[in-house]
Amino acid sequence: MRVVCSIAGSDSSAGAGIQADLKSITANGAYAATVITAVTAQNTLGVQGAWPLPLESVAEQIASVFDDLDIAGVKTGMLGGSDMIELVARELEHRRPPFVVVDPVMISKTGFALLAEDAASTLRDRLLPLATLVTPNVHEAEALTELSIKTVDDAQQAGELLVEAGASAALVKGGHLEGAPATDVLVTRDSIEIFEGEWIDQRHTHGTGCTYASAIAARLALGEELTTAVARAKDYVTEAIRGGIEIGGGVGPTDHFWMTRDD
Repeated sequence: MRVVCSIAGSDSSAGAGIQADLKSITANGAYAATVITAVTAQNTLGVQGAWPLPLESVAEQIASVFDDLDIAGVKTGMLGGSDMIELVARELEHRRPPFVVVDPVMISKTGFALLAEDAASTLRDRLLPLATLVTPNVHEAEALTELSIKTVDDAQQAGELLVEAGASAALVKGGHLEGAPATDVLVTRDSIEIFEGEWIDQRHTHGTGCTYASAIAARLALGEELTTAVARAKDYVTEAIRGGIEIGGGVGPTDHFWMTRDD
């Protein structure tokens, strides 16, 4: 059993964050270990509050997981601020996992800030050089590159800048692209690949970014090449979106275990 460690924040409604990572990694065939960086009060209506955990507790969690388990790779999510990013970067430099998937979580779907305004540059400078893959949506890619991204060509340019900043590869997700909302662009140091997909008119999409990045991480842990891992993870998250779960009064989560439903 290949173990992927998710370093991210907790979502009390279990649609995103650590809880989504646990489900997505499991559904894609790997075992999920976790390091919790923050606790949020969150439901389908939005994020009501967020509290970072003490740095010491995060460092101890990392030590506990890495000292005992054979970690095949790491996926990072909500880190909150520069101090937490610095800590995680130092630990990854020390632990040297086989791969790191960085999901640069900055803002919730309902607009709640999950990354301090002054921390984007720290994420770019400290985590991108450690990233096997960084998976920003359009808004996150704009914050990291200072580009205006509206088209597939813009997304490609942003991916190239993220690779220039140190990431081995960048997957710019096209959920907010004009005219191509289901198209993702994968840029590596020697190739560019376009992943076209089906746009699903679905309200319940909470946690899609966490789910997608975690699925990629699980498939990398299983030994798949990056392009294959992205393609299969995209197929997985597309069906998870199609099966979006209507719970609560707002934006429900994707269905991480859609493949178990009779329909």
